[in-house]
Amino acid sequence: MEAIRKQASKLREQVARQQQAVMRQFGGGGYGGSDTVITDEEELHRHQKLEKLYISTRSAKHFQRDIVRGVEGSIVTGSKQVEIGTKLCEDSRRYGSGNTCTSGNTLTRASLSFANARDQMEKERGTLLKALGTQVAEPLRAMVTGAPLVDARHLAQRYERMRQETESQTIEVSKRQAKVRENPGNPELVMKLEYAEAKLQDLKSNMTVLGKEAASAMAAVEDQQQNQTLQRLITLVEAERIYHQRILEIIERLEGEMRVEQQRIEGPQTPQVDNITSSPPPPNSYEEASNGVNASHMHNGTSDAMGYFLGEVLFPYQSDSEFELSLSVGDYVVIREVTSSGWAEGECKGKAGWFPFDYIERRDRVLAAKVIELIVPFIVSSLQSVRDNCDPNRTSSLSLTASIISFPNAPLKSSLVVEKLRRA
Repeated sequence: MEAIRKQASKLREQVARQQQAVMRQFGGGGYGGSDTVITDEEELHRHQKLEKLYISTRSAKHFQRDIVRGVEGSIVTGSKQVEIGTKLCEDSRRYGSGNTCTSGNTLTRASLSFANARDQMEKERGTLLKALGTQVAEPLRAMVTGAPLVDARHLAQRYERMRQETESQTIEVSKRQAKVRENPGNPELVMKLEYAEAKLQDLKSNMTVLGKEAASAMAAVEDQQQNQTLQRLITLVEAERIYHQRILEIIERLEGEMRVEQQRIEGPQTPQVDNITSSPPPPNSYEEASNGVNASHMHNGTSDAMGYFLGEVLFPYQSDSEFELSLSVGDYVVIREVTSSGWAEGECKGKAGWFPFDYIERRDRVLAAKVIELIVPFIVSSLQSVRDNCDPNRTSSLSLTASIISFPNAPLKSSLVVEKLRRA
């Protein structure tokens, strides 16, 4: 239809030019004149400009509609992805909360980290979809169906109809001028010619005014379409950039947490301690260590006296003999001796023995609730000593216990805990 309309417009302009040439040749006198029979160059230029504006605004309108459809499709698809991601988040959190694994809680922590990260990612996706809907799709949809575009197109269509009417009237004037030339003394023909020329002048005047209004309205709509569409595209790109940037931050943080859990699962190999071909030396008894007897026991001729301190178990260790101490991840151990050969002697949960020093990490501060596990074996003996002997040194563990019960979540300095245990 657009091609037919263009062809018809060109044919009308061609006919008008031919009529103008004929009238210039045969209308040297009388009532005719080229300026009163055909539109001038300015009007032709205005008409061509309106055609271009009409095509431009129509193309921009279709582009805006395509953007709206694309964004709406992304919102529908994204909403489904949010639903699926939320379900995966709930399943991961459910597994992490259940903690059914009997060999450790590494996967439990990893699943909880994954659930938290997935929850954050789905929230970011929801924010993106909301921004696409409110800041991109809705403004463009309003512009596609808005009054400014509709009114400007109506003005252009009215101008086109008036232009066609003006061209028809121009042909009518040309015919009557020919009749007047054939019958120069006929007053009726002269009167009809004058009426036709007056009507043509009115049509041309109205067409000029309407053409200017239509061109101005279409130009304003074109500027609005160009600026607003570009702004919506910038908003779309910015929203996508922010979304992907935040998702990248979440994924990088999650990957770091996963790497840590992977290291926990793989763990180090059992350390190869030099000069140890048999079981490690038997540990000192707790009474000997607390009284400072043989506190710097030599193992294979070497020793590193570090004093008493607390350590957290990072990797599980299963004892191979009665002289060794089994360890579980998360336990706290009172380390009493560390040898240069890589073995340490300490006590955990009322049991003492040797274990690889690389399996624990020194802690300067621990929660009081964790310390309860360390001092429970001493509470009963402390109560017995106070009741039987009224030993004032034994009250240290009682005072420590009382403070822990009062503030179970308070962090305590490990040096204070060790000192209390040594006095207990």
